Amino acid sequence: MPRSPLHTAGRLLAVLFLALSLSAQASAGNGPISEPDALGPWAVGRTTFAVVDPDRDDRTLAVDAWYPVDPGDAGGPPSVYDMIFAGIVSEVAFDEPPVSAEGPFPLVVFSHGNNGLRFQSYFLTEHLASHGMIVVAPDHSGNTAWDWLFPGTPFETRDRPLDVSLLITRMLERSIDVADPFFGRVDALRIGVAGHSFGGFTTLAMATGFQDIPPDPRVGAIMPISPASSGFSDEDLAEITVPMFVLGGTSDITTPVDPQSVRPFAFASSRPRYRVDLEKAGHGSFTNICDIADALLGAGLPPVIVEAVLGNYAEGCAPELIPIEEAHRVTNLYALAFFSRDLVGDPRYKRYLTPGRVHKENLPVQFFVVNGGGNAGGR
Repeated sequence: MPRSPLHTAGRLLAVLFLALSLSAQASAGNGPISEPDALGPWAVGRTTFAVVDPDRDDRTLAVDAWYPVDPGDAGGPPSVYDMIFAGIVSEVAFDEPPVSAEGPFPLVVFSHGNNGLRFQSYFLTEHLASHGMIVVAPDHSGNTAWDWLFPGTPFETRDRPLDVSLLITRMLERSIDVADPFFGRVDALRIGVAGHSFGGFTTLAMATGFQDIPPDPRVGAIMPISPASSGFSDEDLAEITVPMFVLGGTSDITTPVDPQSVRPFAFASSRPRYRVDLEKAGHGSFTNICDIADALLGAGLPPVIVEAVLGNYAEGCAPELIPIEEAHRVTNLYALAFFSRDLVGDPRYKRYLTPGRVHKENLPVQFFVVNGGGNAGGR
């Protein structure tokens, strides 16, 4: 498929930023590491901004960015996740402190689910930022919870991968703008994508392409979570070559592990690639849906409205499922280990990406891997 001007411009930016990226690479792999399921050594900042695409009728995306903050700059008001009718005060992220000058940092783009929100999985985005990554997440305009309430924004499925590529380009542009708060902060050679449900579809599309949209060559690792993978043929999935980690829940009835996680793991050409099935996890177990539902219900919204806005939130909060705090812990552990090992290139995290680790820590998962040599293992 032909390369778009968007991809060409982004690649040029990546080349311009090579020197800073190599500096970060040299520092990886030295000294002790934090446990990947615990918050990292960085304080976390959050800021919200808009991104506009002039090539798609000025399509406008609201974007959140979570980023590392130096300890001396931590503090001030906490960040608040505004849901129009209610707000959730973050226990981790501060409101717009300066970005740490110790970058460049790896960039991870997070894509929300169908009719979701950019901060729907803030437990994960905050966690990655606390370990030294910049995480950005767009509202896919026309396909958010607010668009269900206030319809009118045009949306096509192909907008999703285009949104992610646009955001990568904008962050790389910001990183070479001396007047921008993100100047020198984004590692152009370490860019990953993660996403939940429809965002899992979007994540896969970044590595295999979709319709007339080619894969984005700047993306170096992907983590589809409870992915909606049915939109891709076996041949499409075989085109995926970047490291991949597929995470799903055995109690997910919206995007069941078989076939939605099984097929990408089976057919992708990635080396390495991993698949983890989290036992008794539902579709919403990989989001902050319980916190969001509680906040909306606490603000007085009728349960029927909350259900309509959020979908079936029982798929994350029902008592028969794994406690959502444990689902979040396991998600954070694997996301941090995967991106640190297979995007950043830090070999110290390999120990967390083995079937043996499952047995050692009695993790409630089934673990499968095809490593760089092509042999598979699992529990």
